[in-house]
Amino acid sequence: MDEPGQIRDCIAADQAAMSAIINDAARAYKGIIPPDRWHEPYMAEDELDREIAAGVRFRGFAEAGDLVGVMGVQAVAHPVADVVLIRHAYVRTDQRNRGIGGRLLGDLMAGQEQPVLVGTWAAAEWAVRFYRKHGFRLTTPEQKNRLLATYWSIPARQIETSVVLADKRWYRQQGEGSEVP
Repeated sequence: MDEPGQIRDCIAADQAAMSAIINDAARAYKGIIPPDRWHEPYMAEDELDREIAAGVRFRGFAEAGDLVGVMGVQAVAHPVADVVLIRHAYVRTDQRNRGIGGRLLGDLMAGQEQPVLVGTWAAAEWAVRFYRKHGFRLTTPEQKNRLLATYWSIPARQIETSVVLADKRWYRQQGEGSEVP
């Protein structure tokens, strides 16, 4: 059984709980993101299956044996560069603002040598603040468009309504320094 506050790898037996966490937490997007990008459920179980099959490795935050937060990471190789993508970061609504997301992000960032990118909805100001608080910087609109087209498989409408944040390694690789404005 998990100890309170344990971060661990998610396994196949966790998929129902992962789906429930993602869909509960994603309710925060309803009415915030463009209505044409919102759907119920936000992430169907078969979509979660496809994400895992595509190489997204999830870590979960468990308390008293129950998952309350999940965050995925996906290493992506491309002829231009290798990067790591933070994917699908969600904490149950009733567990927010307790540092769970920060602990999961810290866990996934530990030991990363490659640049790390995260994409999120531009209108999800709380998500942008969270990543900025943890040392990420917003890329320019031009960089964002290029990065989303290169490393993500999302529709053009989602590209229009998203942002990308990058860690200091990515900015160093671009020759732009690592200061967080």
